[in-house]
Amino acid sequence: MNQRLHHLDANNVNFPDLAFSLSEPNGLLAVGGDLSPARLIAAYQQGIFPWYGDNDPIMWWSPEPRAIISIDELRINRSLRKAIKKNPFEITLNQDFTAVTQWCADAPFRDGDTWILPEMESAYLALHKLGYAHSIEVWRLDDSANKILVGGLYGIAINGYFSGESMFYKEANASKFALVALAQLLHTVDISFIDCQLLNPFLQEMGAKEVPRSTFINLLNKAKEKVLSHDFWQARQLTIS
Repeated sequence: MNQRLHHLDANNVNFPDLAFSLSEPNGLLAVGGDLSPARLIAAYQQGIFPWYGDNDPIMWWSPEPRAIISIDELRINRSLRKAIKKNPFEITLNQDFTAVTQWCADAPFRDGDTWILPEMESAYLALHKLGYAHSIEVWRLDDSANKILVGGLYGIAINGYFSGESMFYKEANASKFALVALAQLLHTVDISFIDCQLLNPFLQEMGAKEVPRSTFINLLNKAKEKVLSHDFWQARQLTIS
């Protein structure tokens, strides 16, 4: 690892200037620190997020370019639209955050490992309890009307800014349903984009694109100014169309 990397001070939650990451691969900004709520909130307020594997130090990123989904550019192809019309799932908000993060952690990351380590699960659960981390759950009802979790996603919200962290699916289209539900929920309060952090084929299929980090920061700062009602993220059932 580059020895010039900024090492975070354990006694404060300040991050280096974002320009520091331009000289590092993929926007690696800093290493070290902790996953305390104060540090995580300070990070997400600047569009910085942690991402690291087992036995690695905590690594903090601010990629250039940045992946986002513009809500009005969300791509729902013909087969997905047909699936939505069949209404095969029940979709909820913030009804089982812990289960969603656990299922996301089971998804392989690198060499069969996961990047959502136990300490990260605990850290995001703490943010959830503070009202900053939220989940979308996708359920299948079995023959006895029992709900089985088959997909979902979670992320961090600061006012009108939402940064998606991870998603999972156990049935076809379940994670797509979660993403559509999130996008349509945010659209109801005129939030214009979802931060996807890094582009991948699934997100690209759903309409994600890369923008310069300067563009992303402008969008982030504008989104943070939008204060949502106190009950916006309350646990409830969602519908999509």
